[in-house]
Formats: sequence, C-alpha cells, structure tokens
Amino acid sequence: MKLISWFHLYKILIRTSIRSRMQYKFNFVLGAILAALIQISEFLMVALVLHKFGAIKGWSLHEIGYLFAIMTLSKTLYRTFGNEVHHLEKYLVGGELDQLLTRPMPVLLALMPQNFRIMIGEVLQGGFILCWSLAGMMHSGQIGWTVVPFSLFVIVTGAIILFSIGLATATLGFWTTRIEELQVITEDAARTAAQYPLTLYPKWMSSLLLTAIPVGFVNYIPSLYLLRGEGGAWVLAVIAAVAVICLAASLRFWTFGMTKYQSTGS
Repeated sequence: MKLISWFHLYKILIRTSIRSRMQYKFNFVLGAILAALIQISEFLMVALVLHKFGAIKGWSLHEIGYLFAIMTLSKTLYRTFGNEVHHLEKYLVGGELDQLLTRPMPVLLALMPQNFRIMIGEVLQGGFILCWSLAGMMHSGQIGWTVVPFSLFVIVTGAIILFSIGLATATLGFWTTRIEELQVITEDAARTAAQYPLTLYPKWMSSLLLTAIPVGFVNYIPSLYLLRGEGGAWVLAVIAAVAVICLAASLRFWTFGMTKYQSTGS
C-alpha cells in the first residue's frame, strides 16, 4: 500500500511539473522543433559520409541509423522520467536536496519528476530515423516484422541501462559534489560513441563500453542479433538481465550514497 501511495504522489508531481511547463506553450513548441532539428542534423552529417562511401566496417546506412535511433529513443525515455538525476549537482551545491528529504516519499522518487520534460522533438526525430531504417532493411529483405516489437523492448531495456549509468554517476556526487565533468565521460561521450558500431573503436575502448560503462548493451549487442542474426534469442535475455543487474546495483549504490550526504548548511 505504501508503494502505491508513493507512485500516486509521483504521478501528482509529474502532472504539476507538466502544467507548469505548459504555461509557456510557444517556448515548449519552439524547443521541441529545435531539439528535433539538432538531432536530425547530427545524423545527416553521418548519412552524407555513408552515402559517399557506402558503408563503414560493413555497417550500412540503415544499420547505423538503427543504432542511432535506438540510442536516441532510449536516452529520451530515460531523460523524460529521470532527467533530474542527470542534474543532481545543482541540488547538492544549492542545498535543494534538503527540501526533498522532507517529503513523505523516497528521495529518488521525489527527485525524478522535478522539471519533468516532454521531449517531443527527440521522440519525433528518433522515431522517424527508426522507421526509415527498419523500412529500408525490410525492403531489402534483411529483417522481418518481428524486429519491430523487439526494438521496442530494446528501447526500454536501453533506457533502464542509461538511467542506471546516470544514477551511479550522480551518486558519486555525494562524495565529490561536482559531477558535471564526470557525466561528460560516463553519459555524454559514452552514449555518443555507442551511436556507431563498436567495431570502429580500438578493442580496449569497445571492451570499456561493454563492461565499465555498458552502453554497448543499449543498441550494439541487440542489433547484432536483430539485424544480423548473430547469436540467438538468448541475446535478448542477456540484455534484460544486464538491465536488471545495472538497475539493482545503481539503486543499492544510491541508497549507500544517501547515507554519506551532508547538507550544504545554506
């Protein structure tokens, strides 16, 4: 019953955050359009190179588009529901986390709906590239329709993995306070690298992106099975297991980190 009550409060906080953002409808629409254009322009730069050379390390334009779209949509799902985890530093520096400690619910559950983001632009951009990539590969006979529901499953597990990485990085802030530079490595740089096939990178780097910062399990590993038929259905089970393990480990780390939190005293 307590868990149900917490999630009821969580939904109320989300609705409140959405209403506050929709007070400025023009700003919301303009922001969504600009976000979509920025993301699409990033992919178009890669598409122009691939159009010239045909493929990179044996990966076609449609396959790389699939990797790009899965990563974008997984990130969007993570940032929609857990965006403030990525911005924990401001709560630690400004003492705003103290306010959340007074709420009758777990701190993480109170933190996540703060400044809830409706990322329409990213959804449209990622969805368009995903549909285009899938349509191209289906037309060539590379994949079948079964890839569509499996792709939705991969997006969800990918969001969980990205959230877990973000939460673990944010938790380090209980010791270091400043975490923005670290997030550039563990979230931004790692996620950008994983938008492309890991075979492009040195072995040590691809190993790093599959172990210490497991972003390779967000899109690269599932694409090997879904797009190329490498491995078997067990690959999806492994991905689900990785997502569960990452989430459980990051939550335990967060719980431990909370015991080390010291207020700013401001």
